[in-house]
Amino acid sequence: MGHRVLIPVKQLSAVKTRLSEHLTPEQRSTLVLDMLHRVIDALHASEVLECISVVSADPEVLERARRWGAHGLVEEQPGHNQALTAAAHHAIHHGATTLLTLSADLPLLKGQDVRAMIDLSASHQVVLAPSRDGTGTNAFLARPPLVVPYVFGVNSLQHYVAQARALKLDHTFYRQLGTELDIDTIEDLQLFRRYDQCATLVNR
Repeated sequence: MGHRVLIPVKQLSAVKTRLSEHLTPEQRSTLVLDMLHRVIDALHASEVLECISVVSADPEVLERARRWGAHGLVEEQPGHNQALTAAAHHAIHHGATTLLTLSADLPLLKGQDVRAMIDLSASHQVVLAPSRDGTGTNAFLARPPLVVPYVFGVNSLQHYVAQARALKLDHTFYRQLGTELDIDTIEDLQLFRRYDQCATLVNR
């Protein structure tokens, strides 16, 4: 199968600083771990993955990831893109043919989102899931891994598209709430809580 996933997670002491006016450091850490748990559960539910790896320099993040059935991978390089590149080489060494790199703060992600992106990779070498504002990249699938280098950062979506076009690679977009809603601001958090509450009521 060869489908693998990387989930990068910062040190818990440095997460979600844009929420610092609304949440304590402990609350922000708890929020990030809860979202990571939800993401890992969704990845397991997809039933199409060979390995789920969480990439972090934080021992607590790695311990929780292992507890939730993922592989904890210690960051080998400083810097977001550099750490992911090292982790991708590790995945390739272990047989990855398709690599999905996914944000940890997608609490509405579903297994069907993951399956849909994997299905798209059968006919596209690059699959991109944009953020709600259309500038960021919340999920990046490459077949084979590193066919496009990591360029996460400001306006990453446009950079990924430019790279794919320059390399003449087939690319497409996946747009669903589960991949679009990442949690960076208090407005994002309030929106997530409304959706989550509605889902709870529907499933009662």
